[in-house]
Amino acid sequence: MNSTQQEFIQLVWEYYSDHKRPMPWRDNPDPYWVIVSEIMLQQTQVNRVMIKFPEFIETFPDFTSLSQASLSEVLQVWQGMGYNRRAKYLWQIAQLIEKEYQGVLPRDPEILATFPGIGKATAGSIIAFAYNIPTVFIETNIRRVFIHHFFHDKDEVSDTEIMPLVNSTVSFDNPREWYYALMDYGTYLKTQVINPNRKSKHYTVQGAFEGSNRQVRAHILRLLLEKPYRLDELMDTIQDERVIMNLDNLIKEEMIEMRGNQYHIR
Repeated sequence: MNSTQQEFIQLVWEYYSDHKRPMPWRDNPDPYWVIVSEIMLQQTQVNRVMIKFPEFIETFPDFTSLSQASLSEVLQVWQGMGYNRRAKYLWQIAQLIEKEYQGVLPRDPEILATFPGIGKATAGSIIAFAYNIPTVFIETNIRRVFIHHFFHDKDEVSDTEIMPLVNSTVSFDNPREWYYALMDYGTYLKTQVINPNRKSKHYTVQGAFEGSNRQVRAHILRLLLEKPYRLDELMDTIQDERVIMNLDNLIKEEMIEMRGNQYHIR
């Protein structure tokens, strides 16, 4: 590790010591709480997760209770979070852990990366936060920090260029807190500088929800959580030509099903 990296590490720790943000899953890094929070935080801001997380945990306090719930029960509690397939992934993960791993979250990120809705980055974060094991991963705030400090005069920065720096600076004594510190510092940088992530090869801008296909999809699920609907009823209620396409996709994803002439949550 060179002096620049040592100074960087000191800067991040100093910021964190004065600005650490309390969060339920940080205060209690139970593996179940961690995996619920990590799935919720995918494509969703922390402040929204802070509102929904306590309700979800109160309703489904552990892998067992979540695995035994129906998909409609899980989706009902999930409402307001968006990207409803994440709720299904979480439900499937709980069932898998109960069935194959005796209710214990695996400590191997390679195994976790094969679970529904979990890729390599999320697997690494879950292991670091749940078990304080020094894994190496990149997410939005971490990417922002490293681009700002090490690639300020370069464009089109790839994660493969960032990863060695993440690896060389990770704390082996307390990786959990180190990643908390990086993420909190990254959130702070977002308010201070033009977003460094714009220099990333992986940078994308999330489209507006209003008028989007995601909105149509969410509307369908919200209606079906209330009661079954026929196709003509859904078309009359939503009045969008994308309804049929979304119904077909939701059936393929096993989120909904046809029973007789009505659509139901599975």
